[in-house]
Amino acid sequence: MSDEATYELQGHIATITYNRPESLNAINGAMRECLNAAWLEFYNDPDAWVAVLTGSGRAFCAGADLRPGQGNSAGSWSGSYFEIPTINSFESGLELWKPTIAAVNGACIGYGLTGAIATDFLLASDRAVFGMPEVKVGVPTIVGSMRIPSKIAWADAMEILLTGDNIDAEKAVDIGLAWRVIPHDDLMDEAYALAARLCQGAPLAVRAVKEVASRSQRMGWAEAVRMGESIRRIVGGSEDAQEGVEAFREKRTPEWKGR
Repeated sequence: MSDEATYELQGHIATITYNRPESLNAINGAMRECLNAAWLEFYNDPDAWVAVLTGSGRAFCAGADLRPGQGNSAGSWSGSYFEIPTINSFESGLELWKPTIAAVNGACIGYGLTGAIATDFLLASDRAVFGMPEVKVGVPTIVGSMRIPSKIAWADAMEILLTGDNIDAEKAVDIGLAWRVIPHDDLMDEAYALAARLCQGAPLAVRAVKEVASRSQRMGWAEAVRMGESIRRIVGGSEDAQEGVEAFREKRTPEWKGR
C-alpha cells in the first residue's frame, strides 16, 4: 500500500496523517484506501487508545482531488449503488469509541472538514480555514449536511453549507465548529498533551463513557439508563476496573491494560 495517509503509534497515541502535501492533502483514490486502512488499524489495535488526525505540509486536507486520473475519493466498490456499504469510512460514521483529536494545521475543506468534525476534539491552528465548497462545484455534501447542523446553530451551519464560503479559525471557535484556536507552532504539542491526558483514564471506561454519551442522545431516558447500566456492569468486571480500585486503595497510579 502507498503512503498517501500514514499511521504511527507512539505509546498508546496513534497519529493518522493526510500525506499528499504537494496536493494540499486532497483525497484521491489511493489516499482513500490508505486513510480507511489507517482508521481500521487504529480501531483494531488494542494498544492504540487515542488518535490524533493531522495533515503534512501547510494544509490539513483540501477535500476531494477533482483532477482527472485521481480515482474515486470516496472509494471504489464492485456492483451497483445498492452494494456500496453505507458506513464505509471514518467520515461516514465508523463506530469508534476510542477518543479522537483533529489537529487542524491549515486548510480544512470538504472531506477534510467532514473528517475533522467527526473527531471528539477539534484543535485549530491560527492559520486554519474551514469550508464546504461543494455547492460551488455543483455537488451537494451529504455527510457534512448531516453532521454540521448537529454541532452548531442552524443559521451558522447553513451559512457554511449553502454559501460554500470559508471561515477562519476564530470564527470556527466562536460558532462552536472548532473547540480551541492554538498558535500554529504549538498545535501538535497541544494535541499530544491532550491525548496524554485522555490516556490517564482506563481505556475501556473511557470508551464506555463515549459510547453512552453518543448513543443516549438518540434514546429515551429509561432506555439510555438501562443501556448505560449494562455497559457499566460489563466494564466493571474488567481487569482495569479491579486495578483502579486497588490503585486507589494503595494510593498509587493505576497501570491500565485495556482489558
